[in-house]
Amino acid sequence: MGFFDKIKAGLTKTREALSNTLGGVFSGFGQIDEDFYEELEECLILADLGVDTAVKAVERLRKIVKEQHLKETEQAKEALKAILVEMLEVGSPELQLDTTPSVVLVIGVNGVGKTTTIGKIATQLVKQGKKVLLVAGDTFRAAAADQLEVWAGRSGADIVRQHEGADPASVVFDGIQAAKARKVDVILVDTAGRLHNKQNLMNELNKISRIVERELPNASREVLLVLDGTTGQNGLIQAKQFKEIAGVTAIALTKLDGTAKGGIVIAVADALQIPVKFVGVGEQADDLMGFVAKDFVEALL
Repeated sequence: MGFFDKIKAGLTKTREALSNTLGGVFSGFGQIDEDFYEELEECLILADLGVDTAVKAVERLRKIVKEQHLKETEQAKEALKAILVEMLEVGSPELQLDTTPSVVLVIGVNGVGKTTTIGKIATQLVKQGKKVLLVAGDTFRAAAADQLEVWAGRSGADIVRQHEGADPASVVFDGIQAAKARKVDVILVDTAGRLHNKQNLMNELNKISRIVERELPNASREVLLVLDGTTGQNGLIQAKQFKEIAGVTAIALTKLDGTAKGGIVIAVADALQIPVKFVGVGEQADDLMGFVAKDFVEALL
């Protein structure tokens, strides 16, 4: 199953919700008029694109319809697809892993599937022939390191961990030293999903970033934010906060197969101008897929 088929299957709930609404807009209106635009905007908001992104998409559509003298709603649908693809293409769709080692800091609140996402990425990288090291930097959540250890075993990656409650920055420091000694290609760092308050979380992530900067000043570095697709607009609020705190460079959206809110992918990419690099549509390691904007929009509409 390729990306298109998988994402199409994974987006079934979103697509059904959309076809009940959007489908009616495109088939129910013979011509493009003001009512058509209003109805379309409402449907996009319901699909969880969010008000700002939906309004922006419809404004762009109005402009294209006018410039290209489009008359039929089917033509408008194709134009809308192109607009949504453009909104999604805001940076490289692949992780930047240009140095040995490269570092990926994985962040996100507890419960979004962060550790599982790390395990799945590790599995894929090992299959590509890369030497991968997992660093159990989430020392506050009981069993987080145990969970990561299971994934290390499954994926064939190495792991560095300490006792529960250890200083995350010191675990990261140990991990970097181990990676240098073992000539590791990619270091995947799990980080705490929730501390007592935003300030603590910010301090913790800053400390980890400083250690990476000091020990590996020239390394390629990604800050990958994992979001739960089922949370819809709440995910967007989380993403905005984490962007402020941690300088997010990439996004992984999980659990898209369980939601009718798949439009959140477009909202996040457009609002934050950060590329979505992975989408998760199932439990298996290869159900976390590299993101292809055009296929995603085709599968969505």
